Amino acid sequence: MAGRFPIYVDVHGPLVDGLIHAGWDVVRAIDAFRERTGDPVHFEHAVRTGRVLVSNDRHMRELGERWYAEGRRFPGLVWWHRRHYARMGVGEILEAFERIARRDDPFSAYPILAIGSER
Repeated sequence: MAGRFPIYVDVHGPLVDGLIHAGWDVVRAIDAFRERTGDPVHFEHAVRTGRVLVSNDRHMRELGERWYAEGRRFPGLVWWHRRHYARMGVGEILEAFERIARRDDPFSAYPILAIGSER
């Protein structure tokens, strides 16, 4: 079923503000744990709370790929390479989120979706 999904963001700045302003259900990592908390803690918290993780951290993507390879289920990961974040405007990334939300079951085929590049 298409629609917005609850997200756990491991990013900060105008994108997070834009997601909140657009009405997305957002929990920020910095509000859940202290700064410099390890990626596995954030990943597991997102899974435990049923939220799609949002990150541009390469290590977070690798963690998601490892979970997938091990057959461990998780709600999803929306990821983009930091160099894409630098060239894409916040509006473009927000629109990418809206496109994902319009898809039926966007994480069913593969739980990691990349914004700004081909997988």
